[in-house]
Amino acid sequence: MFAIFKREVQSFFTSPIGYLIVGLFLLLNGLFLWVFKGDYNILDYGFADLGNLFLLAPWIFIFLVPAITMKSFSEERKVGTLELLLIKPISTWKLVLGKFWGAFLLCVIAVVPTLIYVWAISKLGISEGNYDLGVVIGSYFGLLFLMASYTAIGIFTSTLSENQIIAFILGVLICFVFFNGFEALSTLFSSGETLRLVKTMGAKAHFDSIGRGILDTRDLVYFISITLLFLFLTNERLKQLPK
Repeated sequence: MFAIFKREVQSFFTSPIGYLIVGLFLLLNGLFLWVFKGDYNILDYGFADLGNLFLLAPWIFIFLVPAITMKSFSEERKVGTLELLLIKPISTWKLVLGKFWGAFLLCVIAVVPTLIYVWAISKLGISEGNYDLGVVIGSYFGLLFLMASYTAIGIFTSTLSENQIIAFILGVLICFVFFNGFEALSTLFSSGETLRLVKTMGAKAHFDSIGRGILDTRDLVYFISITLLFLFLTNERLKQLPK
């Protein structure tokens, strides 16, 4: 598994795609949070608060994570190297996990530089350090769990087609439905109980819950379950491919 993981990480950083994706994430966040006038601009917001980062980042990652994962198995199938990997003395499960952790690490690397924003809002407050650290930590944890789920979804969709563009579009679509689809669907119900139930089926409600600084085991179980489900589906899909 480590050999696959190492190979994935090297493939990202020996080509421009890894640097491009990390740079694009940081550029978009930086522009919306610090430069462009609007609802997301921290300076216009008037409070030393990083909430806007965690409103924006999940939407950016809906597109960036499938862009990272789209080649995971699609490219292997297209160039014919997947068959070689499947006949090697390594289980498909270890192959899937190696691909998953490689792509997930790139997502984490993209997020790490945003920690400088924590220092920035600490300095921007009327009294230095006047911000809710618990909420910031909770939001970062929520973002990591959300990225893990997105990555598992993207890895799965990359097994569905040899065409990377199709894998990317399917990944974006499923990530969007996973994050916001149930939230939108809940607006069709007038009953408070049904509305809450439908909302909790989507990722946004659980992400927002963790973002309040409370690590509820139900939210963690939800994200871990979604991640494991799509990794399992990826494993099963690989078993169905001709060797």
